[in-house]
Amino acid sequence: MMNDYSIRELTDEQFGPLFSQHVGAVFESVHDYSFDDLLDDTERVHIDRLSRRLGSPWTLRLGAFDREDRFVGWTWGRQESRHAFYMVNSGVLAGHRRRGLYTALIDRCVSAAFDEGFQLVYSRHCATNNAVIIPKLKAGFVISTLGIDDRHGVLVHLHRYANADRHRIMDYRSGQRGPDAGIRKLFGL
Repeated sequence: MMNDYSIRELTDEQFGPLFSQHVGAVFESVHDYSFDDLLDDTERVHIDRLSRRLGSPWTLRLGAFDREDRFVGWTWGRQESRHAFYMVNSGVLAGHRRRGLYTALIDRCVSAAFDEGFQLVYSRHCATNNAVIIPKLKAGFVISTLGIDDRHGVLVHLHRYANADRHRIMDYRSGQRGPDAGIRKLFGL
């Protein structure tokens, strides 16, 4: 089915209008708000000043298109630190779900981030969003945190590590596996 779709990297200028046009349809039942709506003019000035101090973090915007070159899905993310890439938002339009498109977007995003040199790709999702959480777990992500956010409610944080040892250590830390020889050596056990 993926032969019916293509995924390509987009510039901010290309991605912005497409995302704005379709994000409401994908997240129409989500009860969140825009942080910017809460800010007064003084707070906006401060946020703008602080944002400029961050420099130019690496960003990735992927668009998915059908055979007729219609925009049908996306994922976008940004550099959070010298080693972590945050997958901020992904979506697939209703008529194109359950065809492997979201998994292909995950794979392409993770590959691009790891190729860039990031050691960690992470994302956050509403705890009941199984349509997103399950494919990410199948793609090698692990649950790292549960938290509550004022904007989105209860969130599951998922991590995917470039380094296989870190993945094994996470399994050990979570109690999913006992310490193997490498972990025992690393921790001096």
